[in-house]
Amino acid sequence: MNLQPTHLENDLIKLVPLASDDLERLYLVASDPLIWDQHPNKFRYKRDVFQAFFNEAIASGSAFLIFDAKTNEVIGSSRYYDYDAAKGEIAIGYTFLARSCWGGTYNRALKQLMIDHAFESVGSVLLHIGEGNIRSQKAAMKIGGKKVGQIEMEMPGEAYKLNYIFEITKEDWNKPA
Repeated sequence: MNLQPTHLENDLIKLVPLASDDLERLYLVASDPLIWDQHPNKFRYKRDVFQAFFNEAIASGSAFLIFDAKTNEVIGSSRYYDYDAAKGEIAIGYTFLARSCWGGTYNRALKQLMIDHAFESVGSVLLHIGEGNIRSQKAAMKIGGKKVGQIEMEMPGEAYKLNYIFEITKEDWNKPA
């Protein structure tokens, strides 16, 4: 599976691989404390905490910068991780969007691109969502995610936090509405 295709786009957003020189323009979005309010790490809006998050995203080789397709403004980031070819699954996460893009439309467009790309190679997509992140849990369910378990997860330099696992299968994704 190509974990970082060079260009994914639809009418609303476009994704390009995250690069080390994207730090400042992405931090302009990430510096909003309300973005992280329900997140397991509520301090990711702080420069030093975000820097560690950004470094990990770059090191992953599977992170994206998200642009508004109409304005070409940076509106967030997301990435693939935990690819398991033997199990036929991959996770999508570490996603955040500017508050101006909240409400479902942008998240749905983002997940549509990333999930469609993933299902070219796997049969299952996982979303790990913090136990207190009700907004993201609801968003996962709106796009067909089913809560299938929980896991303790850690980001470098952060404590382990409980996350719920939501799964979207290729079979369910392709069912007519």
